[in-house]
Amino acid sequence: MSPATRTPAKRRPAPSPATPPSLRLERQLLRSGHTLVAGMDEVGRGALAGPVSVGVLVVDEATRTAPTGLRDSKLLAPATRDALAPKVRRWALAWAVGHTEPAEIDAIGIIAALRLAGRRALAQLPVRPDVVILDGNHDYLSDPREPSLLDELGELGEAGPVLPCDAPAVTTRIKADMSCAAVAGASVLAKTTRDAMMAERHTAFPQYGWAGNKGYSAPDHLQALAEHGSCEQHRRSWRLPGLAVPAPRVVEASAEALDLGLLEDEALADLTSHTPGGRKA
Repeated sequence: MSPATRTPAKRRPAPSPATPPSLRLERQLLRSGHTLVAGMDEVGRGALAGPVSVGVLVVDEATRTAPTGLRDSKLLAPATRDALAPKVRRWALAWAVGHTEPAEIDAIGIIAALRLAGRRALAQLPVRPDVVILDGNHDYLSDPREPSLLDELGELGEAGPVLPCDAPAVTTRIKADMSCAAVAGASVLAKTTRDAMMAERHTAFPQYGWAGNKGYSAPDHLQALAEHGSCEQHRRSWRLPGLAVPAPRVVEASAEALDLGLLEDEALADLTSHTPGGRKA
């Protein structure tokens, strides 16, 4: 058949929010020779304050169907997420959540911070997955093709090794948090864990309303920034509303990430203007 008459390949339809995630991709990877498959997802990427957090959840061939009601964390009400999280933890073969703190984000940039949080999550697991499914189309978990600022810094104060473990094989899938049960479970565990951290940090900095806004750019948080300025939990390398321009060193690091084509979607717009937005709740 000539190229002119060849039938175009059909694109996989986008998952519907009403369709529950399944273990279809995970089981395909298990059948292809992998023993342990992990789903991974991040939260807090677009927040103004607090850590960026990455959840990882491991399944194997004996893992049963996901708990009823499991969805991407963004599609669930807070009370529903909180009720679902214990069921997800019991369902998973293993799980963990890793974090990169605001000062570290300022030092190394958001992409390297995602890598650090993901590696910290993997290092906590009692087992090592053979392959990780990442939500999106960018592999932030693997070592970058070119040396990065993260490599140059070595260790960050008392935080220990910047990359505490090697990354396993990675496969990416757009909207994996909606179609892959392991990724959806990781998103719920990451979201509930980070939300609890921000509620706890609210007690030390109640003026910012983190018990409710979780560090995102909600109106009450923006008003508090205008009235009180930033604190140690804010990402000061970003142009926080009403505050000073980021330090040149971090702006250059963000520009380097843009040159390497490492950012996408709203994160790209955020760092291009140095004005954070509420990317993922």
